Amino acid sequence: MSPVVDSSFLDGFVVLDLSRNLPGPATSLILQQMGATVIKMEPPHGDDAKSMPMLYAALNSSKTIVTADFRTSEGIQALKDHATRADVLIDGFRPGVMAEMGCSYDTLKALNPKLVMCCITGYGQKGPLAEKAGHDINYMALSGVLDGLQTANGDIPVPAVQFGDLFGGTSAAVQCILAALLKAQRTGNGTCIDVSMTHNLWKQNIMPESMEQMWVMLTGKPASHQEDLLSGGLACYNVYRTLDNRHLAVGSLEHKFWKVACESMDKPEWINIHWSRGAMPGTPQAVQIRSEMTQLIASQPLSHWEQVFGGVDACITPVLSRAEVKSRKIL
Repeated sequence: MSPVVDSSFLDGFVVLDLSRNLPGPATSLILQQMGATVIKMEPPHGDDAKSMPMLYAALNSSKTIVTADFRTSEGIQALKDHATRADVLIDGFRPGVMAEMGCSYDTLKALNPKLVMCCITGYGQKGPLAEKAGHDINYMALSGVLDGLQTANGDIPVPAVQFGDLFGGTSAAVQCILAALLKAQRTGNGTCIDVSMTHNLWKQNIMPESMEQMWVMLTGKPASHQEDLLSGGLACYNVYRTLDNRHLAVGSLEHKFWKVACESMDKPEWINIHWSRGAMPGTPQAVQIRSEMTQLIASQPLSHWEQVFGGVDACITPVLSRAEVKSRKIL
């Protein structure tokens, strides 16, 4: 797949990564892909992710790995020596662990004033949950994001993608680190960044929160799940099962795309049954057309619909497996 970042953005920068598993190592991997040199310090037994060799290799195989036992004075001194020469330090320990080792941010900043230290935890450095253990599914559950993925019959799925780790943790950490490096370059002062995966996931609820406020304004009450504009209440923005038990993603949210979609399906009578023309979710027209659309898509296999929509610009795509994404070479 094509690279998404310039591999020379961070030439000359050194990242010291003390983290394990997924969020922190994925953060340092992205920084490395931007050109930074990554030194990953692991305990004598290694990163816990080594129990999943393919994952460990994907995240760490191109980094410089050094071993240090932080239960010893020699290991602590090695950490300090590397931190003195680093631009960024990534820490995935629970709150307070670095301070207990004698490596608080204040201590390390005294050795290296420009150091950017990024602490990635489940619930932040302070607060009622700060000392709690957790994993991706817990961060999703406590942020409201997992509830937002429920199906029409109310079931909660177990996502295959680690949204908490990667969006609440890695993505937020990379953004903050880049901003902090810019500050350090301009002022000579480093920063300690507190990345809470749960808090950052909560921030991703901007669309559901906005939709709920709009729905309350229009109807006086929140919409039930899968009954508002973007969670399944519209025929023009939905996922449909095909005859061969595959799925079609319809994102014809704007009327111009819906018009093309209707013409492609030979359904010109549907063109003006659209939310922008008054057929808001829950109205008889919207409910009826969603039902008719469900029946129509279910009448043909996915290959048929790929032919119907493949040559038009209607924001309609097949739901692909990872194997299909790779074999079709679309990315």
